[in-house]
Amino acid sequence: MAKKTAVTKAMTKTQLHAELAETTGLTKKQVGSVLEALAGVVEGHVKKKGPGTFTLPGLLKIKTVKKPAQKAKKGVPNPFKPGELMDVAAKPATTKVKILPLKALKEMALK
Repeated sequence: MAKKTAVTKAMTKTQLHAELAETTGLTKKQVGSVLEALAGVVEGHVKKKGPGTFTLPGLLKIKTVKKPAQKAKKGVPNPFKPGELMDVAAKPATTKVKILPLKALKEMALK
């Protein structure tokens, strides 16, 4: 892979499609189809009954983390007003998405 110079401004979706089309020799429409297919694959991995992890080799790892429900609490010390007590509402169980950079991506950021 050839070294790239730093980009001064973030690309739009259209600019990204054009850049990838130029680099790979595909048409912009084909690049769009590839990116849509990639989004579908990622969705299948992070959905409720999926494995919960997806790795884009050399760049990043996407994983889901299940956070358990929290019960309501009464009489908890208020961190913003010492000496006062407050009530904390209950929170339902949720699933968070974490994106972790892999070694190659970290090295790209350092160069």
